[in-house]
Amino acid sequence: MERYVYINDRPVVWEDEKNILELARKAHIDIPTFCYHSDLSLYGACRLCMVEVEGRGLVTSCSTAPFEGMKIKTHTEQILKLRKTIVEMLLANHDQECPKCSRANDCKLRDISNRLSIDKVRFRRTRQAKPKDLGSECLVRDPNKCVLCGDCVRFCSEIQGIGAIDFAARGQNVSVAAAYGKSLAQVDCINCGQCAAVCPTGAIVVKSHIPQTWEVIHDSTKTVVAQIAPAVRVALGEMFNLPACDNTTGKMVAALRMIGFDQVYDTAFAADLTVVEEANEFIARKSKGEKLPIFTSCCPAWVKFAEQSYPQLLENLSSCRSPQQMFGAIAKERLPKLLKVDKKDLVVVSIMPCTAKKYECKRPEFTHDGIADVDIALTTQELGRMIKEAGIDFEALEPESMDLPLGFATGAGMIFGNSGGVSEAVLRYAADKFDIPVPENIVLQEVRGESGIREAVLADGNLKMAVVHGIKNAQELCDKILAGEAEYDIVEVMACPGGCTGGAGQPIVMDRIKRKKRTTSLYHADKTMPMHRAQDNPFIGELYETLLDTPNSHKAHELLHTAYKHRKRIDDDELSFSGAGSEDRCKIRVCVGTSCYLRGSQDILAKTLQMVEENAWGSHFDIAATFCSEKCDKGPNVRIGEEVIHRATLEQVKDLISKEAKKRVQ
Repeated sequence: MERYVYINDRPVVWEDEKNILELARKAHIDIPTFCYHSDLSLYGACRLCMVEVEGRGLVTSCSTAPFEGMKIKTHTEQILKLRKTIVEMLLANHDQECPKCSRANDCKLRDISNRLSIDKVRFRRTRQAKPKDLGSECLVRDPNKCVLCGDCVRFCSEIQGIGAIDFAARGQNVSVAAAYGKSLAQVDCINCGQCAAVCPTGAIVVKSHIPQTWEVIHDSTKTVVAQIAPAVRVALGEMFNLPACDNTTGKMVAALRMIGFDQVYDTAFAADLTVVEEANEFIARKSKGEKLPIFTSCCPAWVKFAEQSYPQLLENLSSCRSPQQMFGAIAKERLPKLLKVDKKDLVVVSIMPCTAKKYECKRPEFTHDGIADVDIALTTQELGRMIKEAGIDFEALEPESMDLPLGFATGAGMIFGNSGGVSEAVLRYAADKFDIPVPENIVLQEVRGESGIREAVLADGNLKMAVVHGIKNAQELCDKILAGEAEYDIVEVMACPGGCTGGAGQPIVMDRIKRKKRTTSLYHADKTMPMHRAQDNPFIGELYETLLDTPNSHKAHELLHTAYKHRKRIDDDELSFSGAGSEDRCKIRVCVGTSCYLRGSQDILAKTLQMVEENAWGSHFDIAATFCSEKCDKGPNVRIGEEVIHRATLEQVKDLISKEAKKRVQ
């Protein structure tokens, strides 16, 4: 039997919708909201989605469950006035720099203001302007544009499990900030950029490297080449109102040449190269039974997270560089001779779906003779803006082909942009080695799907693998592996939901269907390719014959591999909580880095401060929070004097402080 609710006196069938907001959208009524996101917990802070329910009065539609016969009004006079007042108050404290804001064309605040016909703001600014956070290589955070919707905070915590940003202070002074007022570059941010993707305003945006790119293009002494990541070609068209499923590779190549790039190549070529190197690395490890599972290392956000939070697993990461960095190394090695230019005058620009690629190309590991392998990383969004800056009619462009040899790729390299794509490409290479039956259409369905953690058992149980996207899911899996509760041979990790197709550098969409179309389009591109296995790429074979010798050779390791190390989140920094006292005070240091924080160090710190204060021991103890003790697997870590407690409990800490106090208090 059908159940009905009544929205504006019209009956609407209530099926499995969990709130009034979903029912209204089903009835083609778009109730405005800032803080509602279908993938996040209910927050109900912005109050924009207020509706009137008969018998209940005004309620938030995002957090109110329907009931049969419910009568709802969505746009009464009172509701419209309330919404306008809320938006006016937000605008009063919002830096209205719309013409020069990178989010001007897709700003939710601007859109809602226009929808509500707001032409003036009756309220004065109540918050003091705060400085921008420009420290990150990937992101810019502007607190003066924040509407406190909390979407960034919840995504970072609930989906990624990082918690690099949170609400700070109270009342009218509340703000979104990184830990202890630090820059994003100084805390445990992994540069995934998903906070920027969900931000409804320009409070967090991708840092632009467009000016630097125009500078080298206009420099006649420079030869500028581009590499295009697979996921970019199935998303760029969205910026020009083309269907989400359109593969715009040919038009993109033409646009890049019109902009001024001298050569245009394919990162999927380097993805094929990555397959060969990583598959051989895995085969060698598997045969020896060493350093398993092997984790993929293509995602720089995942790599940085592992360096920060799971240093005990770093030896399990593949030593292979990402396709972006492999391409850069090969380009700087081969292209100067091919293009007849000096190496220092060759500029490699990456077009990536990912914000973390900006950080990756600046890592000191990825240089040779003081010259960076990749000079600039642009996002899909930035390329779209450059095309518009140049006045190019993208839709009208005739497709052009990429340059050879670094512009030829197989379907294996193409599917790297999807979660599960790296695993599938490696399996296509290693299928013969492990007697894995590969269907004629080359599709290995076992590793495809949408769930955050997927498992597959192949080769009659001889090969166990997991595919993970979303860092919180990666945490869950890593903890199970370390606890001995899960055992795999290969683990693929991508930080962004859905993989690179859902990267934060892509055009911003909140529609899951559109994002899924990107994934489908990449798999379709694979089908249309003449070759589907990396080992069949003739230019990869030629590269080994003329430069690299054999997979995992000394030369291959020199150019294509790297090593990872434990990375502090806030280097050599402490936050003191104790006042002045004698110089011989006993030092108490509580690590509040991510790993320790998640294990309860914040509570230990708070209770320790309380204990010292209640007993008037402040002159005897110097208490401070530290940000990394480099023992992430043994947290919480607490140092009292010369004694270090790993896996500390509050009782242990209190007992040791009490003993120390007895020595010092007469």
